[in-house]
Amino acid sequence: MRMLLKRLSNYAMLTSIGWLLVGCGPRLVPPGLVYCSEGNPESFNPQLVTSGTTVDATSQQLYNRLVNYDAKSGQIIPSLATQWHISDDELIYTFTLRKEVNFHQSKDFTPTRQFNADDVLFSFNRIIDTDHPYHQVSKTGYPFFQSIGFDKQITLIEKISENKVAFHLTSKDASFLSNLASGFAVILSEEYAQVLSQRDEKEKIDRSPIGTGPFKLVKYVKNGYIRYHRNDQYWRTLPKSEMLVFDITPKSTSRLEKLITGDCTVSALPKAGELEVVLAHDELVIDSQPGFNVAFWVFNTQKPPFDDVRVRRALAHAVDRDNILRAVYQKTAVKATGLLPPMSWAYSANKPIIRYDPQEAKRLLKEAKVVDLNLDIWAMPVARIYNPNALKTAELIQADLANIGVNANIISYDWSVFNQKLTQHDYDSVLIGWTADNSDPDNFFTPILSCSSMSTISNRAHWCHPDLDLILAQARSTTNTDERKKFYQAAEAIFASQLPMLPLAHATKLAFKHKGVTEVKLNPFGGISFTGTDTNQVDKLEGER
Repeated sequence: MRMLLKRLSNYAMLTSIGWLLVGCGPRLVPPGLVYCSEGNPESFNPQLVTSGTTVDATSQQLYNRLVNYDAKSGQIIPSLATQWHISDDELIYTFTLRKEVNFHQSKDFTPTRQFNADDVLFSFNRIIDTDHPYHQVSKTGYPFFQSIGFDKQITLIEKISENKVAFHLTSKDASFLSNLASGFAVILSEEYAQVLSQRDEKEKIDRSPIGTGPFKLVKYVKNGYIRYHRNDQYWRTLPKSEMLVFDITPKSTSRLEKLITGDCTVSALPKAGELEVVLAHDELVIDSQPGFNVAFWVFNTQKPPFDDVRVRRALAHAVDRDNILRAVYQKTAVKATGLLPPMSWAYSANKPIIRYDPQEAKRLLKEAKVVDLNLDIWAMPVARIYNPNALKTAELIQADLANIGVNANIISYDWSVFNQKLTQHDYDSVLIGWTADNSDPDNFFTPILSCSSMSTISNRAHWCHPDLDLILAQARSTTNTDERKKFYQAAEAIFASQLPMLPLAHATKLAFKHKGVTEVKLNPFGGISFTGTDTNQVDKLEGER
C-alpha cells in the first residue's frame, strides 16, 4: 500500500508541473495519451509481419490504406482512394487517389511532393516483384501477402495518371478490396525510398517510418516505450492528443497497476480475471468489441506422429475446451465450432468440431500404434486478443493429455525470441491464434491454411490440402453471398475432417481505460486507433474527485 501511495504521489506531482511519468523507470513524457501495450513491435512496417502487437503500433497510427472497412456499416469506404471502379469482367480495379495528402516530415526526410500514384506502385510492387530494389530489404518477407498469393493474383499495377492507378487481376477475387483494407496494405513514400537508396540506407524504410497517418514516430526504446507526435499536416481531422505514448509493459498485472495509478490512460489485453478489479474502481471502465478472431492449438503436420490425422484427432478429443473457457476466458469468449466466428456472415452453427472424449482419444492412439507419446506445447509468453493467457491454457491441456497417457512439456520464450523460433517450424505444437485482417471469410482460411501460405509464417500447421484450395478459389470467384457461404461451409467440413489445429475459442476484444477517455477505437480486426481519442475529460474527472 505504501508503494502504491508513493506512485500516486509521484504521478500527482509530475502532472502538476506538466509532465507524466511512464512506467516504473525514470521516463518522462509530455502530457498526452499513454497506452500500456503488451510488447515490442517487430518492425515499423506492418507489411513485413502478422503480429498484432506490431499492427497496433503501426497501421492505424503511422499509415493509411487505399480503402478502409467501416465496422458499423460493414462496407468498404474511401481512404487514400476517393473512389474506385470495377470493370465488367471484375479483373480491373481502378482507383482515383486523394489529392493534397502530405507525408510525414522527420529529421532525416523532408518530402518535396504530396502523395500520388508512384507511392501506390512502390508500396505494392515492392511486395510482388522479386526484382524490385526494395523487395529483398525485408528479411521476413511479406507474410500476409504471400499467404494469400497476392503476387500471383496481380498481373500489373498500372499508373494511369498522377492520381489514378489500376490493379489488373489474373482472376475474379471477391476478397480483393477487403485485403486492400487490411492493416497490412499500408502506403509508403516512394520519394523517401529514393532518398534512402541514394544514402545506401534502404533498411531504414521499415525502421524509421514515413507515412501519411495521424501520428509521426518520434522515438522508440526497446522494452521501454514508443513515442509519437501528432501529424499536424494530417489530411483528416487532427488527432485530439498532441502526444501518444505506447508504454511497453508485458505483464498484464503491471499494466493494470499502471492504469490504476494513472501512469496509463488505456491498457491493452487484460486478463479475464482482472475484470472485477476494474469494476471496483469507479474511475475505470471496460471497452469491449466482439472479436473477429480464433484461438487454436496447432499441430505441426510435417512432424511425425502429427502427420497422422488419427493422432491429431486423438489429442483433440482429449482436451476439455469447456474447462479452458471457464478457467482462462471467464465468460469473455465463446467456444469455437470451427474457424469462423459467430460474427462472420459465412458462419453457420455447426455441430461441435470434436467432442471431449478421453476414451476415444486412447482408442485412436492405439489404432495409430502410438505409445508413450511425448510432445512439446509452445505457449506464447504474452496475452493476445484471442488468448489472454496461453501458459494457463497450456497447463490445462497438459493435465488433459496426462489423463490419456501423453506427456506434454510446456515451452515458452521471450516474445521476440518466440516469434523468431516460430519461423523455423521446429515445434510439435503451439498455442496461438488468428485475428482477422478484414471482414471477408476468406481471411480465416487462405492466409493460414492454403497451399500458398505453406511457405509463410502464417501457416503454423504447415498444412496444405488441394481440395480446400479449390473450394477457396471457387468462393473468391463469385460475389454471390449465398454461394460463397456454401463454399466456406464446405471448407469448414474439410478442415474438421483433417484437423490440422484445434479451434478453442472466439474472444471478445477488451481494453481498460480511464472513464474520461473517449473515442478509443477498438476495431473488430486490425490495429487499435487513437486518432479521435480525447483525454481532456480525465483531467476534469480528476479535478472533481
